[in-house]
Amino acid sequence: MSDQKTIGVVIAGASGRMGRMLIEAVMADPGMHLAGALDIASSPSVGQDAAAFAGHDSGVVITASVDEALGGAEVLIDFTRPEGTMAHVAAARALGVAVVIGTTGFTDEQKAVLQVASQTIPMVMAPNMSVGVNVTLKLLEMAAKAMPTGYDIEVIEAHHRHKVDAPSGTALKMGEVIAQATGRNLKDCAVYAREGVTGERDPSSIGFATIRGGDIVGDHTVLFAGTGERIEITHKSSSRATYAQGSLRAAHFLSGKDNGLFDMFDVLNLNQA
Repeated sequence: MSDQKTIGVVIAGASGRMGRMLIEAVMADPGMHLAGALDIASSPSVGQDAAAFAGHDSGVVITASVDEALGGAEVLIDFTRPEGTMAHVAAARALGVAVVIGTTGFTDEQKAVLQVASQTIPMVMAPNMSVGVNVTLKLLEMAAKAMPTGYDIEVIEAHHRHKVDAPSGTALKMGEVIAQATGRNLKDCAVYAREGVTGERDPSSIGFATIRGGDIVGDHTVLFAGTGERIEITHKSSSRATYAQGSLRAAHFLSGKDNGLFDMFDVLNLNQA
């Protein structure tokens, strides 16, 4: 499929669960076509058709060559690991390919490199591409501004047993949104672990609790606990399909842009809300 009116999309991590869901979503989107599929050299899927898992013929073969995968593409969607994403972004920058990044767990140094790269190519970077999660972030911002004091704030998140980073990128983003809305710096007020005699809770702190088990796709709850009442704002994911659809919206958003670092608030126009 080579219709010039469609956006050529490359999927990184093509043989993983998220990669396969993204491939199916791209192939179902009339405004896009699958331009490439990328995976690590050790993947048994390298050399196979990208849609073979679904019994389809996409005409695109999974490759371990970043340059080969990106050739002729407009957008790369990457949900891999930080080290892989950094290498992919470097190649995308050299080739002028826009990037949608759903990878989490970046160091501050890696984030700085991505910021520099965004001066050359357009990028959407968000710890969670779900439309619902980003609407939840907006609700948290509103709640935090309305309740800057008098409420203890705790972020509780649960994910599947295979997730390698904790707290989740989404949980950290929730903390960042709340901290910014209340004039705090998350680095100064976050509490990630409690054990033993911890003393009385610091009212300015934002606590995090992490659960890992089973096949939980992703649950996040923020608790605002006051005197005589508490508010809980919760988002639960039952399928990664929501991440795929949000990623496609981000890819469409980048079409026609020359450079810049954006997030899902930009994609969904929530910064104006």
